[in-house]
Amino acid sequence: MEMHRYEKLWLMIGVGTLVAFFLLLVYSQYAMGFMPADGHATIDSTKVDQTPPFNQPGVFKKSDKEYEVVLVALAFGFTPNVIEVPVGSTVHFKVTSKDVVHGFEIPMTRVNAMVLPGHVTETSYTFKKPGEYLILCNEYCGVGHHMMMGKLRVTE
Repeated sequence: MEMHRYEKLWLMIGVGTLVAFFLLLVYSQYAMGFMPADGHATIDSTKVDQTPPFNQPGVFKKSDKEYEVVLVALAFGFTPNVIEVPVGSTVHFKVTSKDVVHGFEIPMTRVNAMVLPGHVTETSYTFKKPGEYLILCNEYCGVGHHMMMGKLRVTE
């Protein structure tokens, strides 16, 4: 079967582009050491229950209006499931996963992170309005994914 010379040219350009993108991906991953966002800290995902601070997840007061929330995502929930902080507080979330990739999202805020097993994901947010906020997993994590949620109560 004979191809037209322009077909051959476009085929070579397409294959060349794919090879170039693949080489760029390999270079950025290994040579430059790219990691997942905020994934600089790592832990053994099989020993989350024995690794501080994830061995005692909860809400910890750091200063007058600053809290650290240590969360563990697992199929199909968050530990702790209910968090309570006062209005105006800056909350520093520290999250990891015990099993599979999960999401960590609080709708109506800018809190949205991917939680990978073996990686510690950190994000912060200042809650200026009182109310009850939903914590959702926004990455499909299995058959019970639609049930995976928690609550954050911002009190007066």
